[in-house]
Amino acid sequence: MASLYNQAPSVSAVFSLYTSFSAIMMLFRTIFNDIVPKRIQDYITGKVVDFFFSSYLPTRFTFVIEKEWDSVENVTFRAAEVYLPTLLSRLSTGNLLVGSSNLKNPEAQPKLGIPLDTAITDEFEGIHLEWTLHSVETQNVPNGKRFFHLTCDKEFRKKIMEEYFTYVTKSADNILRQRESLKIYTYDRQSSCWLSTIFEHHTTFETLAIEPHLKTTVMDDLDSFSKGKDFFKSVGRAWKRGYLLYGPHGTGKSSMVAAIANYMKYDIYDLQLQSVRDDSELRRILTSTKNRSILLIEDIDCVSRKRQTKEMKENFEPEKDSKKLEEGVSLSGLLNIVDGLWSSCGEERIIIFTTNHKEKLDPALLRPGRMDIHILMDYCTPFVFKKLVALYLKIDDHFLFDPIEKLVLKVSVTPAEVAHQLMVTKNADIALKGLLELLETKTMKEEEDTKEYEDGDDTRKLNQMKKDK
Repeated sequence: MASLYNQAPSVSAVFSLYTSFSAIMMLFRTIFNDIVPKRIQDYITGKVVDFFFSSYLPTRFTFVIEKEWDSVENVTFRAAEVYLPTLLSRLSTGNLLVGSSNLKNPEAQPKLGIPLDTAITDEFEGIHLEWTLHSVETQNVPNGKRFFHLTCDKEFRKKIMEEYFTYVTKSADNILRQRESLKIYTYDRQSSCWLSTIFEHHTTFETLAIEPHLKTTVMDDLDSFSKGKDFFKSVGRAWKRGYLLYGPHGTGKSSMVAAIANYMKYDIYDLQLQSVRDDSELRRILTSTKNRSILLIEDIDCVSRKRQTKEMKENFEPEKDSKKLEEGVSLSGLLNIVDGLWSSCGEERIIIFTTNHKEKLDPALLRPGRMDIHILMDYCTPFVFKKLVALYLKIDDHFLFDPIEKLVLKVSVTPAEVAHQLMVTKNADIALKGLLELLETKTMKEEEDTKEYEDGDDTRKLNQMKKDK
């Protein structure tokens, strides 16, 4: 014990050592502050802190990606939804979320879905990443508030922010452009959200029975639009395109919409304006749609009811009907989403309007920038007739073609009526004979209607002459 005591340094020796160490540290600090640049000082200090305190401080960083951002859908969240299913095959968990919405083919292989609270790993340039989808029940959101957590080492935070999220967005965009199944959405007013199902309308421009010049015009315009991001940005316009499909019932307006969707690989948002409460709800509905999509508004002539407000007020009691007059979408509200400031909320969108009565539309809706391309979906022509026969009966010639073509030029018959008759039987003789009889009947009826009109017109002229005398 005494020997250990004798070996211990004296107080004066310890104090001397402390004084020397303090002097050295003061000299080092002075040199460090005066000579070493500030950026290098911060770097060295950070490394020293990390070295001594890394075991006590957290080294992982978590990004939170919520479904909505600034009251609209978060593009980063949407990109993650599209991209992450490509990583699900490498899940090591004992559970997988699978399902299918293919009603036409129940035996089709189910697809993998993103499970809740399950870690999905990814690797980017050697960096280990971990995604997790969470959902929290809230009163304001019927299906719960959904958000992703993306966790990585803290040192890679900047690289993930600047490079990885861009990589995910580009990957999702490529997946969407190559996707096989599209979706069609309808707005559920009760839950205030879009509900979707698989869109399985198989009409393409190859099977669409329209005149060749019209098909070429539409396809060229769509191609130009899809490649026009830089152009629209350079001229200061929203990246969107408006189409008006007009013509009688049964002339293929819905088929044209399906062909455009399948050609562009765009989802369809089918909006019934009659069910929208007011302009404010219309704006909210618009901002909740995704990019690379079609907004379809059918029978636009039936929804501009506010134009007759003054005439309606004369026939209604003010107190009783004032609320009724305020309901619905106004013309100004509709114009705002088509060509106003709110039309810039999103990009690469196509707005398609359909109507059976173009003449009833307000001229303000028809000008370029709102409805850029006006497409007449007209009655059947000889070319359309032959196209339909080739599709349904698989023939390109028949002895009844000539009389049918002459009547098609003479009488007004829609492609839907022709197609309906051709679907009666696969026997070309019977089907074409039935179509010929249909056209002959229509011809006789039109001649009778014309004669009655002329007789009535002669009677009116005779009565007018008697009145003048």
